[in-house]
Amino acid sequence: MKLFPIIPIWLMVIISLILIIIILLFKKSRATIYEIALIIILFIINLRPMLPSDNADIIVNDLDVLFVVDNTISMYAEDYGSNNTERINAVKKDCAYIINELSGARFALITFNNSSKISVPYTFDHNIVNESIDILQPMVSYYAKGSSLNTPHDDMKTVLKNNQKEKRKKIVFFISDGEITDNSKLKSFSDLEEYIDDGAVLGYGTTKGGYMKKKDGYSTEIKYVEDTSSWPYKKALSKLDEDNLQDIAKDLGIDYVYMSKQSKIDKTLKNVKKSISTASEASDLSSYTDIYYFFTIPLFIFLFFLYNEYKKVSL
Repeated sequence: MKLFPIIPIWLMVIISLILIIIILLFKKSRATIYEIALIIILFIINLRPMLPSDNADIIVNDLDVLFVVDNTISMYAEDYGSNNTERINAVKKDCAYIINELSGARFALITFNNSSKISVPYTFDHNIVNESIDILQPMVSYYAKGSSLNTPHDDMKTVLKNNQKEKRKKIVFFISDGEITDNSKLKSFSDLEEYIDDGAVLGYGTTKGGYMKKKDGYSTEIKYVEDTSSWPYKKALSKLDEDNLQDIAKDLGIDYVYMSKQSKIDKTLKNVKKSISTASEASDLSSYTDIYYFFTIPLFIFLFFLYNEYKKVSL
């Protein structure tokens, strides 16, 4: 079994404990048991447990592909393409395209906002990587501390360095809009160059900029991020900073590619494919199947009991 939590486990533990404490302090009824049971079930669902499915025969190669994806609020600015969609939506489609084009490679994923996270270690299971990128959501704006491109550096070094013993080619796609908003200075990534064989830094957004939507706390209301530096407040603009991205590309020894459309990455992918030197059939690689939805059955059962308890109280 593997776990792929939707919300980080540490955060879900804190939320669950707070809710349980509140329930125990202010409620003393049979409903309390059902409420705590619901919290526990939701905690398990959030863990997103997966079981290995039947082994599948697949063709593998000698590529290790690392995605490093900027998931700060600025990546949700609406200035990609002619229809001004969110940058992150284009990122999700482009990553899926890269995974499909480099089928047979191992993929890993690092995401970063306030902090960096190794979301998926190297795996041949492309579905897990695709799904982990596809479910990316902006962090609640209350917790946002500004953007720094330095955040994923240490995790990148850990992932790349730990796999050097294996004679596999290391490909990196660093994906961002290049914006720095926390007053930090861009540090050098040149110490990572020795671990990287190919790849690209992919830039999203425009120099004209785009507006970003946000979600505050537990509210379901979606608003645009505001620039609070002067009154009256106006919608804040996030602008592509290609200088920062080009500096990172130079340090890593790979190309910088401005992603205005998906085909922009084709040249890089063509070069990467040329470097593939081995291909073999593997029959001992397991894919994984979600089982968290099984827990929705007891979830609805306890919701039914809880509804009946509330109904008794109201009567």
